[in-house]
Amino acid sequence: MRYFSSRPLYRLLPFLLVALLSCSKDSGSGGGNTTPTPPPPAPSATTFTNPLLPSGPDPWVIQKDGFYYYMQTTGNNLVLRKTAKMSELGSAVSTTIWTPKATGPTSHDIWAPEIHFLDGKWYVYFTAGPGNCCGGQRLWVLENASADPTQGTWTEKGQIAVPGQDLWAIDGTILEQDGKRYLVWSGQEASSDQQNIYIALMSSPWTLTGPRTQLSHPQYAWELNGMPKVNEGPEIMQHGGKTFIIYSASHCSTDDYALGQLTLTGTDPLAASAWAKSSTPVFVKNPANRAYGPGHNSFFKSKDGSQDWIIYHANTNPNEGCGDPRNPRMQQFSWNADGSPNFGTPVAIGTPIARPAGE
Repeated sequence: MRYFSSRPLYRLLPFLLVALLSCSKDSGSGGGNTTPTPPPPAPSATTFTNPLLPSGPDPWVIQKDGFYYYMQTTGNNLVLRKTAKMSELGSAVSTTIWTPKATGPTSHDIWAPEIHFLDGKWYVYFTAGPGNCCGGQRLWVLENASADPTQGTWTEKGQIAVPGQDLWAIDGTILEQDGKRYLVWSGQEASSDQQNIYIALMSSPWTLTGPRTQLSHPQYAWELNGMPKVNEGPEIMQHGGKTFIIYSASHCSTDDYALGQLTLTGTDPLAASAWAKSSTPVFVKNPANRAYGPGHNSFFKSKDGSQDWIIYHANTNPNEGCGDPRNPRMQQFSWNADGSPNFGTPVAIGTPIARPAGE
């Protein structure tokens, strides 16, 4: 989930305290007396420690031409970090690439940006709304033709939505499968505040064509913690000829925010029947290691291409909710015999971890 609560306030009256705290720009939803997240120490020659930054909800990473480009939710603008080494993200060069107007449909609640390189240009997909603490959230697109996305000009391409629909939508990401391109996101039905995972075909990097298909909705007990019910933060993973969607479930106000998995078992990504949903979560909290509500992840390869890594956010203390305390962490993961990912358990903060291979 984002920097703020994702519901209109009238939906959240039974949960007013959570909503008020999670919508604050000054701090995340709090849990009273908690231990602050320690700042990342100076890296050694061979190791790093989590968290990578003191704060960083919804982390996203893409790798191109020897560099990693990193984005996260700030709430009020879009910031791009560039680094040659993910273990040194804390010292990466930071560039503000877009600041919203003071009013209008993209003026508030800037969430979950992702940068993608498509058809020879850079695109950033992000969530924004007109205010009122998240009630009008929609998906938007920026374009940049520069080879280096920290340079050049970012042009607003407008809202990306299913033709003829104007529904609440967040967390857009890109799936490329068998020569076609799809947008996958978290959205709602017109009559419900429940968040589901949807997919639609793209005709250009800023245009959808045809209807959307619902791929997943909250149904298992581990997906139903907190209100409203949530499936969000879908991310694509492709490995060994298999395609997965790793998504976040349960409300971010709870410590039980966790990762779930969809596996493409058919040939048409637009067919709900082509996806198999895991009945159990694939990554969950670890209080002993000070990892509460781990989720909204992305994936990257090590510098030499030999290792697979997950980057995700988590809270350091219980009851910290949906705000600033969420911090980015990364760790290597492996693969199960059936070709599915094995993320293990969140590594303890402050524990030295070998840098990604090639760094």
